[in-house]
Amino acid sequence: MKKILLIITVSLPMMLYAQQNSQWRGANRDGVYNETGLLKVWPANGPELLWHFDGLGAGFTSAAIASEKIYITGLTDDKLMLYVLDLKGKLLNKKEVGKERDTRYPGTRSSVTVNDGKLYIFNALGNFYCLNETTLNVVWEKNLTTDFDGKSIMLGLTENSLIVGDMIFLTPGGVRNNVVALNKNTGALIWSSPGAGMPSTYCSPIYIGDQSIPIIVTCFEGIEQGRDNYQNTIAAFNARTGEMLWSHLIPSQNDINPNIPIYSDGMIFYTTGYRGGSWLFRLKDGGRAAELVWKNSEMDNQMGSAIRIGDYIYGSGHQNNSWFCLDWKTGKTIYKTLEVGRSNIITADGMLYSYSERGTMYLIKPNPEKFELISSFPVTLGTDQHWAHPVIHRGVLYIRHGDALMAYKVRK
Repeated sequence: MKKILLIITVSLPMMLYAQQNSQWRGANRDGVYNETGLLKVWPANGPELLWHFDGLGAGFTSAAIASEKIYITGLTDDKLMLYVLDLKGKLLNKKEVGKERDTRYPGTRSSVTVNDGKLYIFNALGNFYCLNETTLNVVWEKNLTTDFDGKSIMLGLTENSLIVGDMIFLTPGGVRNNVVALNKNTGALIWSSPGAGMPSTYCSPIYIGDQSIPIIVTCFEGIEQGRDNYQNTIAAFNARTGEMLWSHLIPSQNDINPNIPIYSDGMIFYTTGYRGGSWLFRLKDGGRAAELVWKNSEMDNQMGSAIRIGDYIYGSGHQNNSWFCLDWKTGKTIYKTLEVGRSNIITADGMLYSYSERGTMYLIKPNPEKFELISSFPVTLGTDQHWAHPVIHRGVLYIRHGDALMAYKVRK
């Protein structure tokens, strides 16, 4: 009996950590991290730096954390490198996955997705790799431009893969294969949709499963209507069949639309830079249609996304470089401030974490009455642009800045 009890005791933790999943911007891709017991105020010099790992190479990808391991990619020369670390920052493995784009803001763009024992990695050249999580061997691979007649875009294909059940959704952006669904285990094509017929636009899709039919929503490059006038498109697809259900134009002064849509209570929020503004749509007819509720022209977040808390939404603008609080129901600007500037934003334990392009991490209390900055500290390690979205896991804040990954203790 003692032996049996020992086996059960030892096996439970191993089962607990087996085949955990991880995707970009948290469990629901909305920037919400379900952490508790976090610090409400940071020390004057910032939270404790537990460790840092240097030498990742160029990149803007976030840390993917699953099964007691950290997965992150970087560009070295023209190679896409995968790094596997333990939770103390020790390098466990390093693998060259393939080539990577090394021109015009060189670096890895799409974060690793961990799902049911496999790693999914996408590069800016259109190569999509499925690796065995344990061996790191390639299980299958596709190229979105050659296999699906996809269209390359100015800054390289950039998409954080969405997996639902056994299906993985990708946006080649071709005329015939605008959006595709593949079997996540084999790479076999399940369906292909001509969709909007327009190129991908650095956007990552979301899945909505609480309507009459399951839908995925993403954004596409716009058709140029003249100087500084692009008619970009947000569109929804039947997740089972690929049928395009509805689309709406999102005009802006550029065709760059990297933000992921945000879904909540039958509403879809989208924000885009270059004076594209912020938009709220209401789903109708079980998800088969959508109508515009409001547009706010001031808050035009370029690629840091936004966070909904209660009846308010928080995020930064691009052209005006301001931090905003908007009324979720009406779209009215409650306030704006220049204190933070352009930022990536996530939330955990009732607080907002804003990583600005200036290289400062801010802790902000969400307050619809006034801007309430609690703490901040500079990110001094790493290289190039401060563009990677931060991650919180088990009370640790992970910040990627170019070739460095830093781990800060933010739990009491």
